[in-house]
Amino acid sequence: MSGNLAAGCGFIAMILLIGLRMPIGMAMLLVGIGGYVSMSSLANFLNYIKTTPYFLFANYTMTVIPLFILMGALAEQSGLARDLFTAARSCLGHRKGGLAMAVIGACTGFGAICGSSVATTATFGRSALPELQRYGYAGSLATGTIAAGGTLGILIPPSVVLVVYAISTEQNIAKLFQAALIPGLLAALFYCITIALVVRRKPDLAPVLPRMPWRERLPALFAIWPAVTVAVVVLGGIYGGLFTPTEGASVGAIAMLLTGVATRKLDRPAITRSLRITAETSAMILIILLGGEVFNAFLALTQMPTNLAEWIAGLGLSPPLVLAMLLASYILLGAVMDELAMIILTLPIFFPLVQALDFGFPPDEVAIWFGILVLIVVGIGLTAPPIGLNVFVISSIARGIPINETYRGVLPYVAADLVRLGLVFACPVLATGLVRFFA
Repeated sequence: MSGNLAAGCGFIAMILLIGLRMPIGMAMLLVGIGGYVSMSSLANFLNYIKTTPYFLFANYTMTVIPLFILMGALAEQSGLARDLFTAARSCLGHRKGGLAMAVIGACTGFGAICGSSVATTATFGRSALPELQRYGYAGSLATGTIAAGGTLGILIPPSVVLVVYAISTEQNIAKLFQAALIPGLLAALFYCITIALVVRRKPDLAPVLPRMPWRERLPALFAIWPAVTVAVVVLGGIYGGLFTPTEGASVGAIAMLLTGVATRKLDRPAITRSLRITAETSAMILIILLGGEVFNAFLALTQMPTNLAEWIAGLGLSPPLVLAMLLASYILLGAVMDELAMIILTLPIFFPLVQALDFGFPPDEVAIWFGILVLIVVGIGLTAPPIGLNVFVISSIARGIPINETYRGVLPYVAADLVRLGLVFACPVLATGLVRFFA
C-alpha cells in the first residue's frame, strides 16, 4: 500500500471512529498505532512508544496547561463568573440588547482568567442564561450570545489552544499571548456591534431593562476586584517580562486560590471540585496530545505531509491563496473535531508549508500571525453549524430551547467572526503589532 493511500485510509478510519462516539484522542491513538505498525513493524512501534509519552508529558512547558485550567476552575467555583456578569449588567443592562452585551463583557473578563471555551460557555450557561430568560430575551439571542461569548475563553489570553499551538510549533507562548490580545478584544467589540444590529432590526428579541442606580452599581463593580487583580497580575507579569507564562500560570492559580479563600467564596468542597475538574480536563487534553503525536508519527512514515507540500508548491498558487485554503479546511474540520484535535492533527502538515511561503515579513512573525488566524478559525468552528461544540454545550443546559434556534442565534456572530478573520488576514499587524511593541 502506498503512503498516500495508507494516510487516506487512516483519516477515514479515524473519522468513522469519531462518528461512532469514540473519544477523539483515543481514535487518533488507535489509528496511529495501527498505521505505524502497518508502515513499519510492531518492534519499531514499541521502541517508539516506550519513550514518547515520557518526553511529551515531562516537558516543563506542558505544566502551563493544568495550571491555567486550575485557575479557571477556581474562578468558576468561587462565583467570579456571576460577579462579572452582574457588574457588566449594571453598566449595560439599560441599553438595547444590553444584557446580551453584558454576557460578552463578562465572558471577556472570564476569558482572561480561564483559557477554555467550553468552560466559559458552560459557566455562563448556568449563571447568565436564567437572567436572560427572566428578563424576556428570545431563546435564540440568549443561547447564541452565550455560545459565541464562550469562544472568548480561548480568544482572550491566556488560552489553552495557544499553549498547545506554541508547544507543537516551538513558538514563544508569551509572544502568542501578546499577539492574541488585539484580535480577542476585536472579537468582543464585533460581538457587541452584532447584538446592537440584531436588536435594532428585531427589537422584540431583547427588552430594555431599567437603569441601575449607582448605589447598586458600585457594589457590583467592587465585587469583581479579585478577577481584575488576578488578570492584571498574570497578563501584566507575562507581558512585562516579570515571569514566564508557566510561572504566570502558577502565580494566577495561587492568587485565585488566596483571593477565593480570603473573600470566603472558596471552601474545601469547592477547592476539591476545582482539583477534580482540573484533573479530568487535563487528562482529556493529554490523551488528545498523545493520540495526535502517535497519529502524526504514522503520517510521517507515509510521507503524506511532504508529498502534499510538494503538490501544493507545484500548483504555483500565491501564498495568500494557499493560506486561505488552509484556513478554510480548518472551518470544515470544525464540523467533526474539537479545537485541540484539529490543531494537533494538522500542524505537522500545515505549519511547515506556511513557513515555506513568502509573505514579505520574517518567518517568526509569520508563525505568530498564522497561530492567531488558526485561533480565529477554531473559534468559528466552535459555533458554526452543523456541529459547533459550544452550541451543544449550551443546548445541554438550555433544554427548553430547540437547538435550531441556537444555530439561528449564532449565525450573526459567525458572520462577525468571518469579518474579523478577513481583517487579521489582510492586516497582519493586528496580530504582530503588540509583539513588536514589547520586543
